[in-house]
Amino acid sequence: MRGLKTQYASFSVIIIGGGLAGLTAAIHLSNAGVKVLLIEKNKFPKHKVCGEYISNEVLPYLTFLNIDVFALGAHKIDMLQLSTSKNKQIKAALPLGGFGISRFTLDHALAKKATNSGVELIKDTVTNITFTNNTFVVETKKATYKALFVIGAHGKRSNLDVKLNRPFMNRKSPFLAVKTHLEGHFPDGLVALHNFNGGYCGISKIENDLINLCYITQFKTFKAYKDVNSFQEAILFKNNHIKTVLESGKSVFKAPLTISQISFSNKNPIENHIIMCGDSAGLIHPLCGNGMSMAIRSAQMAATLLLAYFNGQITSRASLEQAYKMAWNKEFKSRLQAGHITASILNNSTLANTLMPLAQQIPGLLPKIITKTHGKPMVV
Repeated sequence: MRGLKTQYASFSVIIIGGGLAGLTAAIHLSNAGVKVLLIEKNKFPKHKVCGEYISNEVLPYLTFLNIDVFALGAHKIDMLQLSTSKNKQIKAALPLGGFGISRFTLDHALAKKATNSGVELIKDTVTNITFTNNTFVVETKKATYKALFVIGAHGKRSNLDVKLNRPFMNRKSPFLAVKTHLEGHFPDGLVALHNFNGGYCGISKIENDLINLCYITQFKTFKAYKDVNSFQEAILFKNNHIKTVLESGKSVFKAPLTISQISFSNKNPIENHIIMCGDSAGLIHPLCGNGMSMAIRSAQMAATLLLAYFNGQITSRASLEQAYKMAWNKEFKSRLQAGHITASILNNSTLANTLMPLAQQIPGLLPKIITKTHGKPMVV
């Protein structure tokens, strides 16, 4: 803090990160009259490595925020196709359904909505956060701010997690994810999850009839090949469903997007009094295809509890933090556990291929598994 002025711009809530969680929480709070600063290190809009499928559970909340995803071109999805690494497959109706939309389009629309709602949105990088005398001081590369509350919505991992000494940063993060958008043929209304040796791939339509293809694999498997194309041809193409889409489609990106050091380790929803939302609080296996919904739901929980504090219904920071922890665990703990179990089964090729005939014989089994990783429609 040496050399910094003591007069800082002051806000009720500072949100770090302008993804789904950060933006929806900002809109919710600002619409209720709360003074909000949102700090995002990247410019809008920006493509992100993401499955780009969202459960319909979030639609009531997005309507509450005056966001119409179908006006933005979102594709309705009501069926799931699942295949094993040996090309055994099954289809099932999604109990609640969902939609496909790119992060480029959705984040951009949310950023515009946030600005129009009165959120101060700046492009900057947070370098440090301190909490003393019931107040946060947030330092960035360009300025210093203070706030009564801070929401951490900075994604899967960042330098802030190192600063906060979060335990998951000291564990190995052996996963790599790759995403591309394709022009080509893929059925409407379908999200596909295809397994391959060492990982799995999600495919669905987004706006403008484009196909989003995103897969995750272990880095040790990937690094044996010189580039993405070599890896795909040697490993992914053994699953005929993935091969067909990749070979028949034309990429609209100059090169696929990648992200490494993905950690599925447990995280705390409150860290040094910072309310963590979205991937900053916990990351579900992409195999379960619902991380975007979880991000939005966690933002709603955080914003609702903060408003209860500002309205006097919650009388202390400790009570608010405890309420958020309890709400987060009630909503997501079992989802994350179900995601880990499902991923473990499907990553075991022998077990997955053995269980697939059972799922085919019991039509209600796969929908039941799906409900374990999805929530109910959000109440607003």
